[in-house]
Amino acid sequence: AQNVPNSDWEKKVTDYFKEKLKENNATNWVPSLNDVPVHYLKPNSLVKFRCMVQDMFDPEFYMGVYETVDPNTNARVLHFGKYRDVAECGQFQQEIDLNSSQTVTSERQTFYCVPVPGESAWVKEISFLAELVASQARVSPSTSYTPSRHKRSYEEDEDMDLHPSKQKEQHMGNSSGGDIHGCVEPKRLETEASAGHHLISPNCSPPLDLNFPLPGEKGPACLVKVYESWDSFKVNDVLEVYGILSVDPVLSIVNNEERDASALDPMECMDTAEEQRVHSPPASLVPRIHVILAQKLQHINPLLPACLNEEESKTFVSNFMSELSPVRAELLGFLTHALLGDSLAAEYLILHLISTVYARRDVLPLGKFTVNLSGCPRNSIFTEHIYRIIQQLVPASYRLQMTIENMNHSRFIPHKDYTANRLVSGVLQLASNTSLVVDETQLEQGQLDTTGVHNVTALGNLITWQKVDYDFNYHQMEFPCNINVLITSEGRSLLPSDCQVHLQPQIIPPNMEEYMNSLLKAVLPSVLNKFRIYLSLLRLLDYSISDEVTKAVEEDFVEMRKNDPESITADDLHRTLLVARFLSLSAGQTTLSRERWLRAKQLEALRKARLQQQKCVNGNEL
Repeated sequence: AQNVPNSDWEKKVTDYFKEKLKENNATNWVPSLNDVPVHYLKPNSLVKFRCMVQDMFDPEFYMGVYETVDPNTNARVLHFGKYRDVAECGQFQQEIDLNSSQTVTSERQTFYCVPVPGESAWVKEISFLAELVASQARVSPSTSYTPSRHKRSYEEDEDMDLHPSKQKEQHMGNSSGGDIHGCVEPKRLETEASAGHHLISPNCSPPLDLNFPLPGEKGPACLVKVYESWDSFKVNDVLEVYGILSVDPVLSIVNNEERDASALDPMECMDTAEEQRVHSPPASLVPRIHVILAQKLQHINPLLPACLNEEESKTFVSNFMSELSPVRAELLGFLTHALLGDSLAAEYLILHLISTVYARRDVLPLGKFTVNLSGCPRNSIFTEHIYRIIQQLVPASYRLQMTIENMNHSRFIPHKDYTANRLVSGVLQLASNTSLVVDETQLEQGQLDTTGVHNVTALGNLITWQKVDYDFNYHQMEFPCNINVLITSEGRSLLPSDCQVHLQPQIIPPNMEEYMNSLLKAVLPSVLNKFRIYLSLLRLLDYSISDEVTKAVEEDFVEMRKNDPESITADDLHRTLLVARFLSLSAGQTTLSRERWLRAKQLEALRKARLQQQKCVNGNEL
């Protein structure tokens, strides 16, 4: 309002919020749609949302500047349309002058965003508690949201102001305390009750599919409207957005079959009814966020600084690196217990969990380290518990049970629905650095149908090339990814892998359930948090090999080939270099040393000897 059109007021807005959010803990003051149900938030307030871009709609045009006319006095007023869905016509029903010379048409991009698929419960809890503590510590309460608002919605608050007797009744009936637990529980129940894979709205039939990639996901989907630099964002990127929440009921009118034409004229829109239903869902189910600031996230671990390049973050990293050795030793001990006393398998599991695709050479992804943990008991709860432990350590994960039923009936590959003009998600539409645990011990004899064969092929391509070919009906489009795949199987996996480790249990607990539960209970939360920081941080470190060490490795390889030309191949060299890379990083070293190279060779020799031993026992099984 203070600036005339065509000035730099828009830059002032983004600069203002950038500076404000740099203040101590300011990011935690802003209520998050990941934690707070939509109806507890004030419309047109500042909110944030941690999400993955699931789909990208066509750009839309809006009135950046428009003029209203008072029909009685002919007084004209200029308005700005940015950060809004619905035009502002004042209290006296002013009319928009569509032919005004002052009108400026602008463009914005809409992304359909969902919560990060497979995000671990501990990530949500730590983020929520940080916001709760920050909001309680502030001198002045937020105008958007305060923890006390958990008890009733924004609409109810307005109703209470009009009917004080209702407020009195509610206070008399509500005897629960205002402690942290009192706040968390209603929030969790509310979120679960109000969000699911299919939601039914009174205005739309059939039920609206929120298009989450994974079954059983909770949380809101949002239409995120971006005003600048939208070219820098793409499908499957993980973003944190700060923007204005828009939940105007008029946005739902396009879904109402009995809509009043005077209320919202579709202007002879060419979109199909299905496309309108999907692109303009009820705002109560799919709120809109008008983005002021958005950033791509390197990771979603709330225990780590968001950006590791800043000065404060460097201090955090150096402090943590100084105590790395005991953390690694404790993590190795913890995973050894989880893997029934097998310390070699635990070593390889650590290397797997810190692996990441660091570069691509032509089509080859460098740094992927898919491990096949064979020798797992068939149809046992062991693999389920191994997944539960991984879930406690990594920020995002999913357990894919490889049954004939799942292979034949699940939708793995996202495909384009041209009728609704949207990308229908599939299980393999995951964010970078997600841990995918494929449980092959569930596989029974049976027949794979066409869908099943396509799904198994897609899994194999994901493992080998770190890409998923999305189905656009007339063609396929490659989407590169960076997914850590761990395969648990009884014998050698049907799927490709970079490294097979055969499990050799040293202990057989009489009660597996009790053993695994007591293992998790025995770990202190502070130690568990160190494990989480360790695994996330080491993935982000740079690594290099000096010319001197490269030469030594080459000479070593030539020597090994001389001694045993049959057993040492180029693939063996590549794998041993990978093991050496992750072994160095796991010890906090960003360059390869002679000692680490020898240790990598030793680990590989032990792993191969174990496989050879198993082969002798079981004939040609491996």
